[in-house]
Amino acid sequence: MSNFTAKRTGILRRLARKFGREERGAILVEMTLITPLMIALSAGVFEFGTIIHRKLLIEVGLQDAARYMARCTTGFATVNCTTTAENIAKYGTPAAGTLRVADWDTDEPVVISTYDTTNAVNPDTGLRDYRGTGATVRTIRVTTTYAYGATSMLSYIGIGPITITASHEERFIGY
Repeated sequence: MSNFTAKRTGILRRLARKFGREERGAILVEMTLITPLMIALSAGVFEFGTIIHRKLLIEVGLQDAARYMARCTTGFATVNCTTTAENIAKYGTPAAGTLRVADWDTDEPVVISTYDTTNAVNPDTGLRDYRGTGATVRTIRVTTTYAYGATSMLSYIGIGPITITASHEERFIGY
């Protein structure tokens, strides 16, 4: 080993020993390692909160639409119950306007369907399972899907879109 190389090696060893005994930079090193992890966790919490908030807004819209459809009858010539219920689900009003969820695409349909359930008589009590005298009960079901993730943090890391599916049912009452 040449004299030049020996001097450089000695200098590096002294710096390494001095650095090993020094504690002033320890916090900086720890923060450098922990900060990206904490930022990612915080962003994940906010992202999850946004997903839950949008899901709740959609569920409330479907609940409002199903409640409207359960009480709407087509006896009024000026009211189209299905279109009005779809608008209530998406916009929160009977007419189209601002969407409840800003990026809820108008191509993602609100599906309104009905089905009949047998209103059986309980043999022990002699009463029907549902109030009313009919042999069947009509139920309104409102469903939709929502693709979350167009501009989310999840799309930047390659996850998405997340499809949220929601539905709500109401017994038909009419008015």
